[in-house]
Amino acid sequence: MQLLITSTSFQDTPGKHQELIKNQNFDIDNLRGPLTEDELLPIIDKYDYIICGDDEYNEKVLEKGKKGRLKVLSKYGIGLDKIDLNCAEKLGLKVFNTPNINSEAVAEHVFALLLSFEKNIIKEDKIVQKNEWKRLIGHELFKKNILVMGLGAVGKEVCKRANAFGMKVYGFDIVENEKFNQENNIHYTDDFKSVMNDVDYISLNIPLNDHTKHIINHETLKLCKKDAIIINTARGELIEIKALVKCLNDKKIRGYLTDVLEKEPMILNHPLLNFENVIITPHIGSRNYETVERQGLKAVNNLLNFLKQTL
Repeated sequence: MQLLITSTSFQDTPGKHQELIKNQNFDIDNLRGPLTEDELLPIIDKYDYIICGDDEYNEKVLEKGKKGRLKVLSKYGIGLDKIDLNCAEKLGLKVFNTPNINSEAVAEHVFALLLSFEKNIIKEDKIVQKNEWKRLIGHELFKKNILVMGLGAVGKEVCKRANAFGMKVYGFDIVENEKFNQENNIHYTDDFKSVMNDVDYISLNIPLNDHTKHIINHETLKLCKKDAIIINTARGELIEIKALVKCLNDKKIRGYLTDVLEKEPMILNHPLLNFENVIITPHIGSRNYETVERQGLKAVNNLLNFLKQTL
């Protein structure tokens, strides 16, 4: 059985997931993703199974895989926006993912970015490393307003942590979870635009699909407070990059903090690199030993459970 692993977090992190997969009857190849269509097309038909990251599994790639040996895509992670799910279903290819495993880690990263920015952690460290002692003025999170866009597993954890900081929490989702909102003092709205001018921070925790692509655009950015900060740990394509760059140039918002970009790895001379009020981390929100091991085990077990049912 030919297995391809493309998730770099899976490959780079030792743990029980590595031990489990090595003890199976697979011939394993490792490639460092995310792989593009051009990289996948020459090889995908050689593999029965793939433990994948955010590779480009479009219709052309999936059809080539189906004509060969491909049976299963076991996603290391939650987001399935890089996989043409309709095509996979038509072709009879099984697709699995690992929900509800990295929620705490990603929620922590939201506040790691936010605290780093508001407390000037990165700037102050650079100053001290130069043997200087310049003390900048920061901001506290206490009693600030935050809009959490998307109240799924990650969004819920962001809300809990925001409450712990003494923040007023607004929550947007297409479906209201009354029990959760009441228990966590969430000011729910089904129209995020109506509260954008009231909040200091906006945390993007929604999945990427046809309805949410560029949900933050010229129109919605105009609704933000001038000193608003946007935190994105979901998907880069949720924000229209040209609109964001213009907004930053015009000083219409105070900052943009992101763990994701519209194209990863980052392109050379990315336009966001020109701004001091932008923090970019390279999609590491869930890249820690504990989460990688849990997600890795789930991705492997999804595949093994499939094999138990079919072989």
